[in-house]
Amino acid sequence: MPDLYMSWSEYHQKIEQLAVQIYQSQWQFDQVVCIARGGLRVGDILSRIYKKPLAILATASYGGSDGHQRGSLQVARNLTMTTDKLGSHVLLVDDLVDSGITLQEIIKWLPEHDGAGIQEIRTAVIWYKACSIIKPDYYVDYLADNPWIHQPFERYEEMSLAELGEGGGQRMV
Repeated sequence: MPDLYMSWSEYHQKIEQLAVQIYQSQWQFDQVVCIARGGLRVGDILSRIYKKPLAILATASYGGSDGHQRGSLQVARNLTMTTDKLGSHVLLVDDLVDSGITLQEIIKWLPEHDGAGIQEIRTAVIWYKACSIIKPDYYVDYLADNPWIHQPFERYEEMSLAELGEGGGQRMV
């Protein structure tokens, strides 16, 4: 199972493909909710394309020295949003669905924290791994061999502020 490496260009193309897939389904939604951190960029771009408000829910489940060890899911106490309610139809987005636990838990969490206004939640991700316990409604790539995905923004996790000060932040990967 070789790792999958993404450039910024490939990453943005996949988000655009996801946007087209949602559009072609003709499903209408009121708001985009992104699962942060991985879903921030996906949610931001979809929110801009669809001209819908963006809500953000911070979660964490990976850690360890290399950031590849799955731990227990931590979910923020509050959803950050600029509207009073999410609306009746919510598009829940993340970058990928790996185990599926995060997506499954947030689907349960949202109605409990936004009152009774949600009638339907659909999910959208770039990558859907075979090991997931849940199938997203929209996805760009199905990954049967469950590779580790190296996304273009991960370089910032290994970069130091000293490197940035020396011009290291100017190089694009």
